[in-house]
Amino acid sequence: MPAADVTITILVDNQAAAGLVAEHGLSLEIVSGGQSILFDTGQGSALARNARLLDVDLRKTSVLVLSHGHYDHTGGIPDVLRPGRKIHVFGHPAISQPRYSIRDGRPRAIAMPPESAVDLGRLPWSYLHWVQRPASLTAKIGVTGPIPRETTFEDTGGPFYLDPEGRREDPILDDLALWIQTDDGLVVCVGCCHAGLINTLQYVRRLNRGQRLRAVIGGFHLLQASDARLDRTAAALRSLEPDLVVPCHCTGDRGVAALRAVLGERVSPGEAGKTYLF
Repeated sequence: MPAADVTITILVDNQAAAGLVAEHGLSLEIVSGGQSILFDTGQGSALARNARLLDVDLRKTSVLVLSHGHYDHTGGIPDVLRPGRKIHVFGHPAISQPRYSIRDGRPRAIAMPPESAVDLGRLPWSYLHWVQRPASLTAKIGVTGPIPRETTFEDTGGPFYLDPEGRREDPILDDLALWIQTDDGLVVCVGCCHAGLINTLQYVRRLNRGQRLRAVIGGFHLLQASDARLDRTAAALRSLEPDLVVPCHCTGDRGVAALRAVLGERVSPGEAGKTYLF
């Protein structure tokens, strides 16, 4: 496959190349078959500036995929949809519900920002695609919809709740991933892997008849993971034999180190400004 068939550029990440804005968030631009697909939008302060500096025209975005409804993945929606742009948006219907993180008894709202929800609400219904099962974006690109939770060692990765009192745990069922079929295997883009990195990759392979894993790019949400979870994640990922692993955003230094200890140079941390050709 010619290298330019699929291009993935990290627009927003916790780390950034010189001159770009870093923020706690994630956004990827995927270009394939002349179509520009945006996967998440970061918090909102970095997307437009980084896109401009990287010569990425957000006005050419034809599809926006939202991996889940947290603020650090949906805050830049206004930069993509305004002024009055009609873009096909794919996400789970639960992405706009109230959500909280509670630490030391202190709740913090982490839901989609109101202005992002308003802009989504302005779209005609025909442009809103509520994904509750696997869906195709193109002949070779798809999204998972809700991901089965099958491993015994993975969880959502944090103290997440649907109410500020912490009475209702948030299973983050809206978490989804995007895959790209290439001649060399699957390239998988993930937002935070609240469903679990291994659950996600196993499900994507199952949806694609066991096709091998070429690469996985995005946030793995291993920041709070126990040593046992890190060890089991690294071992399971090694068994999948990916060529390239690009941890971003919420993976954390311990997570990167654990993966590198097992997978070596195949693990290459991402940052805003990096581009990958498949």
